[in-house]
Amino acid sequence: MLELASIIILGIMAQLVAWKFKIPAILPLILTGLFVGPFSTMFSADGNKWIEPVWNGQFGLFPGESLFNFVSLSIALILFEGGLTLKKDEIKSVGPVIYKLITVGALITMITAGIAAHFIIGLNWPLSFLFSSLIIVTGPTVITPILRNLPLKKDISTVLKWEGILIDPVGALVAVLVFEFISIGGDHGTEYTKETLVEFGKIIIIGFSIGFTSAYVFATALKQRWIPHYLLNVVALALVLGVFVLSDLFAHESGLLAVVIMGMVLGNMNIAALKDVLYFKETISILLISILFILLSANINLTDLELIYNWNSLILFGIVVLIVRPIGVFFSSRKSALTRNEKIFISWVGPRGIVAAGIASLFGLKLTMQGVENANYITPLVFMIVLGTVLLNATTAKIVARITGVLLKKSEGILIVGASDPSRLIASYLKNNNRRVVLIDSNRANISKAKEEGLEAFESDIYADEIFENIELNDIGFLLALTGSPAINEYALAKLRGVFGEEGAFRLISGEEMQDPNNNPEEGLFSQTDDFINISEVVRDFPIINEVKIDSYEHYLEIMEATMKEVKTIPVFVKDVENKIHIIPADYSKLKVEADFKLMYIGKKLVINGI
Repeated sequence: MLELASIIILGIMAQLVAWKFKIPAILPLILTGLFVGPFSTMFSADGNKWIEPVWNGQFGLFPGESLFNFVSLSIALILFEGGLTLKKDEIKSVGPVIYKLITVGALITMITAGIAAHFIIGLNWPLSFLFSSLIIVTGPTVITPILRNLPLKKDISTVLKWEGILIDPVGALVAVLVFEFISIGGDHGTEYTKETLVEFGKIIIIGFSIGFTSAYVFATALKQRWIPHYLLNVVALALVLGVFVLSDLFAHESGLLAVVIMGMVLGNMNIAALKDVLYFKETISILLISILFILLSANINLTDLELIYNWNSLILFGIVVLIVRPIGVFFSSRKSALTRNEKIFISWVGPRGIVAAGIASLFGLKLTMQGVENANYITPLVFMIVLGTVLLNATTAKIVARITGVLLKKSEGILIVGASDPSRLIASYLKNNNRRVVLIDSNRANISKAKEEGLEAFESDIYADEIFENIELNDIGFLLALTGSPAINEYALAKLRGVFGEEGAFRLISGEEMQDPNNNPEEGLFSQTDDFINISEVVRDFPIINEVKIDSYEHYLEIMEATMKEVKTIPVFVKDVENKIHIIPADYSKLKVEADFKLMYIGKKLVINGI
């Protein structure tokens, strides 16, 4: 009982440490497992591990094959959740570079790393390609913490983000297929006869068939509301476990393939209830990952680590980082808009993630139990690649970004909270003036309208933390809260200004603040006399942004005073002589304005001294 409770507590503590220091959770999880596992034998009085997942005989947390079964079921749930995130429409829309990275790049990684493992470590060809298939994946859980605080161009962040998201299930599927091909081979996976190939085909057919069928059965149950909402998540949990076991009964080792396919099929169906299932699965995955990686790391023995404690392992690591990854990236990004330095940076940032480590442990455990020669190399080799790449990228990504010149000197992007008519009008103007602007809103209709107008927008709840995980927003420096709720606007600034408002954070004033123009808050936006209701009415009647040339600072003040008197006019921006846009705060007198600047305003056209 003490050991089991300790694993859960240590796992959650490791997750908190990762969150606090903005590092991938896999790093403290694996290090914790190694410390309480193999490394603890050097300190314990009796020479035993502090936590022993498997003990010879009937003792330990998981005697016999219990650990093998627990890991299998856990990986099945994790892969199902990964499959839910793979959208075929996203693959089409993310661009040719990302599409090539998860196809051609993955194939190059598999072939080149497999050849390296065969000749450097001495693994047979099947095990070499199993190793290389396992290190295909990167993963958002390791990419996001590393890049979260790096102000990069959107193109770079987009490539790394979507590669990590999309390659998880793709890499898992490839690894599952390679493993199944090995596990059914004769003479411990070294001979492949006609019967072996037939058995492999049986696994593929049954895995795909049960995965597809189960997905459509579950989708039908959701659409017909056969499952009450309060039981939805537990039914989904039971179904995934049932599909895994059922598929394995029909064809041994086909269960993982079935759940990956089931997740992919469900993830591409337009079913609203699946969002709740995904949130639940993410929570379950966090708990399972926290437990799994401490267990799996603790299960490694010092003799296993000694297998890779040599120069050959270091050479293999260097080849994977310095040769395999760059070849895949440069080949996949040929004829793209990415510069050479941007390709170099993307080549450097390729940390392997949770899926690689988890599946490697499961497959290494299975093949070792089957008696496959040198199968005990798989887990420590993959763990070496995972830990090494995470440590390397976490400590050097910013340095390499600075050397290659891909760091943005100033974050000029603008994040607008709220995607109503005024927000979309303002965003369109900013976009047409070469400023990156992103709209977020919890209202799906507003987001749909924004996308129809060609604006960058996504649905997000301001009270959720998912927005902080979006590394594509690293170039955002300005924050504008333009919702109809003063409370939400104030909350948005309090929560987001530290991350997205370093260059400036503003909000619309409230109705109460509008009654006292001389006592507006410093973060007030656009005007001392206009709240959301006013700006909405003006946009409804005059949905256009006008420009007027400014002759001097005094002329600017005169124009601003005129806008205050004209109910149907609201000032929004000032454009300088270099065509840079500056946001007008509520206290407009603090803005530095010179001759030949231009003032932009929404609404009725002004007439000032004949202008």
